Amino acid sequence: MTDQSTLQERPRSALERYADFTRRIEELCADDPGARTALRTGLRRGLDDVPRMHRFIVPELPRGGRIPAARQRAYYAVASMIAAQPRHTFTAAEPVTDTEETSGEEASASQPTSAQKYGSSLGHAFATAVAQAAARDKAIRESTAESRLNLLTRQSTDGLHRHLPAAVRYLCDVGVDVDWPRLLADLIAWPDDAKKVARRWLQDYYIQQAKSEREKADNADRDETGQ
Repeated sequence: MTDQSTLQERPRSALERYADFTRRIEELCADDPGARTALRTGLRRGLDDVPRMHRFIVPELPRGGRIPAARQRAYYAVASMIAAQPRHTFTAAEPVTDTEETSGEEASASQPTSAQKYGSSLGHAFATAVAQAAARDKAIRESTAESRLNLLTRQSTDGLHRHLPAAVRYLCDVGVDVDWPRLLADLIAWPDDAKKVARRWLQDYYIQQAKSEREKADNADRDETGQ
């Protein structure tokens, strides 16, 4: 007879672990203004120039911070960008209880969707900002979004860490949520797979753009026919 607890156990994906990290950072920023101020000092800075951040970040890193410096830098960068948001954007996430978790039988029977497995990339976020521009007070033009995204995709690791905070803040200012776990995963991958990540950002942007254009055309057709 199979033990039910064994059925409920499954390996946690990297993206789920990244989601745990970013959720804890958001909760920390919501609960502790001093921590949020300290975390903001990491914007565009290297690991050796952010002494105030270590107290808050090291306990949250995998294996107590014993990971390569390039990976650490991604965690610090995302934490600083989260902290740079206006305070009113933070909401305390409700923890998932054991009774709310999907059982092992249900998990094995259903496959995760692409969004659940990979998250929404920065390219998707920029396309969303363009699509929603008409409904928002602060608009982002297609040419602006495309040029900003292309600039990011051409960067070295150092260049990406310099330019990314402004791009992310721009998205937040126009009301588009950034998928922090996905961004953390992409920053971790950037030193070794920059071209692959950049390609995915651009592809996601144009896929979402095409989808938005189709939806706009369909809505226009329905309006003309009165349906």
